[in-house]
Amino acid sequence: MIVQIDLKKAAGAAALLIATIGGVLAMRHPHAAQAPSAAASQAGRDSISFADGAPQWASIKVEALPVGALPLSEPLNGRVVYDEDRTARISSPIAGRVTRLQVEPGDQVRAGAVLATIDAPDLATAQADWHKAYADEQRKHMAYDRAQTLYEGEVLARKDYESAQADYQQAVAETQRAAQRLKNLNASAGADGVFGLRAPLAGVVAERRLNPGQEVRPDLPDPLFVVSDLHQLSVMVDVPERSAGVVHAGQQVALDSDAWPGEHFAARVAHVGQTLDPVTHRVQVRCVVPNPDLKLKPEMFVRVALLADDGERRAVQLPNGSLFVEGKYEFVFVETRHGNFQKRRVHIALRGHDSSYADSGLKDGERVVTEGAFLLNAEVAAHAE
Repeated sequence: MIVQIDLKKAAGAAALLIATIGGVLAMRHPHAAQAPSAAASQAGRDSISFADGAPQWASIKVEALPVGALPLSEPLNGRVVYDEDRTARISSPIAGRVTRLQVEPGDQVRAGAVLATIDAPDLATAQADWHKAYADEQRKHMAYDRAQTLYEGEVLARKDYESAQADYQQAVAETQRAAQRLKNLNASAGADGVFGLRAPLAGVVAERRLNPGQEVRPDLPDPLFVVSDLHQLSVMVDVPERSAGVVHAGQQVALDSDAWPGEHFAARVAHVGQTLDPVTHRVQVRCVVPNPDLKLKPEMFVRVALLADDGERRAVQLPNGSLFVEGKYEFVFVETRHGNFQKRRVHIALRGHDSSYADSGLKDGERVVTEGAFLLNAEVAAHAE
């Protein structure tokens, strides 16, 4: 009887020990303790599939990535600025007081449009000078005609005829001087002294430093208006000394902006500086980029990739978050069909701060996992156990 009681106690203790060990193993290896999720199924050694509605979809982002030209160096930081060939910084050529503003920042204006009206006493003086010079020219013209008639009739002495001719020529020169003054001011020959500050080219009023009633002078340090054609912009890039030898005027470049993720803007190098900055040892390069949709804005920051002229080397630009390393090789996940992801080895030809370029392992337009690659790799490893 005593032996039977001891055997029952021993059996209960053994069962308790087995249950405890099983709980510890389950805590250390949760995937071994649980069956694979119904929403995920192993599709192969290096692939995995998810059904629609699986919770893993919330952490996965897939994009179709095109094949493009392989840059010559890692992307460089650039800044979008006005294209100075299509930009006018407008100041008043005459002193006066602003009586009316015709435009606001952001307005589209045509060439010759009046931007502001200025009451300018100096303009009134210039207009009066022209009227006086023109009236004097007309008077001396009639005197010259009379002198010519009398001289031809041998009634007037030659010296008096030549004097009338010289007076008329001087009056013509004075009229031309007064007219040129009005032309330089881009003003009419009226007598109201009202000066219209005009736009020399068509574009957008990008900046305005003018208020009603403000006194203006020709020697103000800042322009009153900046009018620019924003359909073409410039990008300023500081190229490191080690890359200065691969950049030249006319070279094609590709731009990326955080404002338009996944979109590439084509540009070209317009000018390469001839000197290096003594502090940074970089050469300044100006690129020209068409902006037909006005997506790029002045003062935006962009990433600039210098492209080879022949464009023979092709690669896929990958966000660095899509890459993961196993051993000495790098991999990405490609969506081969909806919900099925295949692990694929790629070769990185050029590595950048935010993105890298793979010249093998991917085809044009393949759908690559750009976010959640580590999650998929963990799922593959868990289902392989």
